[in-house]
Amino acid sequence: MNNATIFEISAADFLQRRQQGEVMTLLDVREDWELAIASVPGVVHIPMAAVQSRLNELDRDHDVVVLCRSGRRSLEIAKLLQLNGFHALNLSGGILAWSHEVDSTIPTY
Repeated sequence: MNNATIFEISAADFLQRRQQGEVMTLLDVREDWELAIASVPGVVHIPMAAVQSRLNELDRDHDVVVLCRSGRRSLEIAKLLQLNGFHALNLSGGILAWSHEVDSTIPTY
């Protein structure tokens, strides 16, 4: 991937913006088995390896916030999305941060 600047957003900021009515897609790029352990409602789930071939399932008119376990995979996918004309943000710290910052009932793994 290139060195494009990808903006980060915290889970708390994401939820606040969504509650204020901002339309954003939360794209979860983890594997099926990971979602079975820990997931948040309202995500679009496309495993990391399939994102390139499924770009048509995402809305270019709204921010796409990318989520993984810790933020590494989601950063790579956010770069890919940006290169393909999306405004993408990386959810800082992934589902682990979501569990710590927003909803402690979500298990960590």
